[in-house]
Amino acid sequence: MAMHAKNKSSWFRLWSRLPARVWRILRSSQVSAADKLWFIVPVALYWVLPDFMPFLPIDDVAVTIAVAGWFAGRMERKYGLQPPE
Repeated sequence: MAMHAKNKSSWFRLWSRLPARVWRILRSSQVSAADKLWFIVPVALYWVLPDFMPFLPIDDVAVTIAVAGWFAGRMERKYGLQPPE
């Protein structure tokens, strides 16, 4: 049971800090503009183009969160950035 609680708090901490991680990466001068655009352009296009579930923004949010998590992890590894504690 303690393992389940620990995993739950780890996931919460990971996802609750995601916006700050992405914002820090987007502001970083170490990260190339091309890498930043690989995150911004697809997410922006996904939000403005018609999607599969019109009038339900949940899928837009879910895709944005999934891409943000991938982007943050990849850029932190690629550029040696440390995630905030």
